Amino acid sequence: MKSEFFAKLKGITAAVLLGAVALPAGAEPRHGIAMYGEPALPPDFVSLPYANPEAPKGGAIVFGESGGFDSLNPYIVKGSAPAGVGLLTVETLMGRSYDEPFTLYGLLAESVDTDDARSWVEFTLREGARFSDGSPVTVEDVIWSFEKLGTEGSPRYAGAWKKIAKSEVTGPRSVKFTFNTEDRELPLILGLRPILQRAQWEGKDFTASTLEAPIGSGPYVVDSFEPGRFITFKKNPNWWGRDLAFNRGQHNFATVRYDYFGDSGVVFEAFKAGEISTWREGNAAKWLTNYDFPAVASGDIVRSQIPHGRPSGIEGFAFNTRRPIFADWRVREALIQAFNFELINTTITGGTEPRITSYFSNSVLGMPPGLPAVGKVKELLTPFAADLLPGALEGYSLPVSDGSEANRKGIRTATALLEEAGWTVQDGVLKNAAGQAFAFEILLVQGADELISVANIYVESLKRLGIDARVTTVDSAQYKERTNAYDFDMTHYIRSLSLSPGNEQMLYWGSAGVTEPGTRNWPGINSPAAEAMIQTMLTSTAPEDFVAATQALDRVLTTGRYVVPIWYSAVSRLAHSKHLRFPARLPIYGDWLGFQPEVWWYED
Repeated sequence: MKSEFFAKLKGITAAVLLGAVALPAGAEPRHGIAMYGEPALPPDFVSLPYANPEAPKGGAIVFGESGGFDSLNPYIVKGSAPAGVGLLTVETLMGRSYDEPFTLYGLLAESVDTDDARSWVEFTLREGARFSDGSPVTVEDVIWSFEKLGTEGSPRYAGAWKKIAKSEVTGPRSVKFTFNTEDRELPLILGLRPILQRAQWEGKDFTASTLEAPIGSGPYVVDSFEPGRFITFKKNPNWWGRDLAFNRGQHNFATVRYDYFGDSGVVFEAFKAGEISTWREGNAAKWLTNYDFPAVASGDIVRSQIPHGRPSGIEGFAFNTRRPIFADWRVREALIQAFNFELINTTITGGTEPRITSYFSNSVLGMPPGLPAVGKVKELLTPFAADLLPGALEGYSLPVSDGSEANRKGIRTATALLEEAGWTVQDGVLKNAAGQAFAFEILLVQGADELISVANIYVESLKRLGIDARVTTVDSAQYKERTNAYDFDMTHYIRSLSLSPGNEQMLYWGSAGVTEPGTRNWPGINSPAAEAMIQTMLTSTAPEDFVAATQALDRVLTTGRYVVPIWYSAVSRLAHSKHLRFPARLPIYGDWLGFQPEVWWYED
């Protein structure tokens, strides 16, 4: 049944991506905008298709988080803020439907307008849009937010701001942005920018970490908090957007609370004790063995599996290629060969999870493992053939071990690659011609027990090559500081990818991240081919060209050997209070952004 479901789901996804007709924008205000074709929902839609418009309001949901927070500004580099601040209290011009690969509908903006070339975009604000203090959301707030985020906010906002040639007020509630770069995704990117209240930040340093909550226009406001321990959000009784069709059936809880604990093990114990109301289980083996406690037996805790059709994304151990020790692709491939995935998967997950085979695997956007590039994909990559690593054009697959601890085939292959790269074993220690020992650190967050276990098995495997790898754990604040500065040799790396990749790909893999601090390019990827594929993705007018460019990017990234991939799950596993409910109709993205707590509700 499950495989049949996914076969149908993948077919639907491919049809949406490949079969959409790229109809031109009519240069007239519309209720929504899609990357390709037309929005699926008409102007008079009642609610998002995966929301329950009759969902009851009230009750509470309590999440458990490991680590802590020391800031309430999630839009800057400094500090660590709770995820709920941006999710619950601050609104955007448009909202995303997670039942379509990339379609936005009006939220703060009642309409969006753009030309055929998407060289500009104009948003018209809703007349009744208000911040939580009752003041109106203005076009001046929009322009200020875009500029402030683009110049002083997190680096993830800078790229789009640099592509804006002109911002202008075109009416009492309308604002227009003209672009200096060809980028068809820009109107959608700007539609998802958070809109902050300009007046709140007058005379203040926006870049400074602060415990003053942003004044937003979202459904919730910060009620109470204690840094590092908890934060509670309460529903704004005067929320301006409660009757919008887009919001119908969403944001149903009266309060949303996040409690913080030392590590994930403590969070799970708090869940068993009833202190938190939902737990997302990431380990398939534990899902089968760790849920025999009384609350499950009595039915007070319910277990739900949520399927999805999104790409696998990439997760594993990233090489910091800024380090000379990892600059040679043969070294990186050797360490991928030494990673005994089959043994580790059996040990940690019971062997139940599939391996990530490429960044966009599990979707139409992924490269087929082991097969050569053909057609449009080959055409896009051929100009870069001299600089591509082995496998990009010919085909590449990750190694498969026999599952034994010795992993003789993988170790033999790794040894040969290391010798080619100038590393040989001398007196039991892997050294280069200068006598330098091959040693490095795997940096992880304290409390990440599963990853620490994976890393420890990996360290033992590397000893067979004469490599001295060591695991270092730090608290979440130190981890953020070190990864922002790329101060690591190898670390856990996860990038969730969607069916609508675009500008964020440059932030993930763009060459600016080699030296610019705070980007998401932790491996230090510097690939003209990757940037060219991203640019093609952003300028494609036909879905098939977009898909080909993404598949080509997938080949460049995967064969770059930047990450030792682990596994992904084709389902999400949620254990939760019996009082927490969700709609039977699930979005393509499943349990991802826009699902919990947005469309859940409390029911006695």
